Amino acid sequence: MSAVGTRGPLRKPALHTLPTPAKRDVGIRASTSQVSRRSDKFGVIGRIYQRFFPKGSRKYETGSTVANEYDAWTDDGILEHYWGEHIHLGYYTPEEQAKGYKKKNFIGAKFDFIDRMVEWSGILDMPAGPKKVLDVGCGFGGSSRYLAKKYFQDGTVTGITISPNQVKRARELAEEQGVPNANFELKDALAMDFPDNSFDVVWAIESGEHMPSKTKYVEEMARVLKPGGVIVFATWCQRRTPPIFSEEEKSELQFLYDEWAHPHFVSIDTYKKIMRMTGKLENVDSDDWNRYTLPSWRHSIWVGVYDPWIVVRKPWTWRKTLRDGITLERMHRAFNKGVMEYGMLKATKKA
Repeated sequence: MSAVGTRGPLRKPALHTLPTPAKRDVGIRASTSQVSRRSDKFGVIGRIYQRFFPKGSRKYETGSTVANEYDAWTDDGILEHYWGEHIHLGYYTPEEQAKGYKKKNFIGAKFDFIDRMVEWSGILDMPAGPKKVLDVGCGFGGSSRYLAKKYFQDGTVTGITISPNQVKRARELAEEQGVPNANFELKDALAMDFPDNSFDVVWAIESGEHMPSKTKYVEEMARVLKPGGVIVFATWCQRRTPPIFSEEEKSELQFLYDEWAHPHFVSIDTYKKIMRMTGKLENVDSDDWNRYTLPSWRHSIWVGVYDPWIVVRKPWTWRKTLRDGITLERMHRAFNKGVMEYGMLKATKKA
């Protein structure tokens, strides 16, 4: 994919650091984009937004839609300023939630998520020796570098993304941090040019939701995985059906499709069916981590409330930031109401 229009040099905001097929399931597409009429304060803001900011919706059209969105997020520096190097949700234990999720370090929760995902995946039980790891939809490369430094020091981690500016930023950070065994490439996850059986581990966090074909997404990851290798990915999913979605639930989903370039969501069960239907994967397993990740949505809003100045100093980003804040709250609502689930999926490739 070619890069989008010419822009100025990327800004490097200060980083937050811590101490040492079967029947194909197509997502539900609602017939209306009307915002739910819940009367809570976030719902009111959402209705005002839809009334006065009806244009500029970020619907999925092609892969370029996704690339352009992530290029823009990389350019303005706001996402990296607040979310650090990891563009994914964090992990909050029940004990941490009981004490109050805002007491936890927002960036630290993301590191905890990666550690928990590694533990859950079974990667640590693989035979010893250097590993080749693929991170599909790597963003700024935070997970890739973390895996390379902590778990695969004698191996290599390759991160791929469809965003040219993310590739550039990921490479800059790898060089700055001295992580030579993490490399980054511009590739479409649905048409990777890696040979079959290239990687010992295929890993992905929150990239499947942007894929127009979930079947091709899984098939490509399974294709490049070595026999005996592990595939593990985390992705936003819609709840299983039946029961069918109500009009309110359809409205919730439609809002999420229209705002963050999502072609459609599928259920966790559908992903498992797709994985089995590849004929290449076994020991397919899943879980819903919504109970651990839900606080991250509102926590991400609060970090902006506590530290608003990067946005205040960039008035040209106000409209976009308002839109993103509302979408974060709508994400929280959809997951909290059970319309969405946080899918964790894993399998091994047959020998």
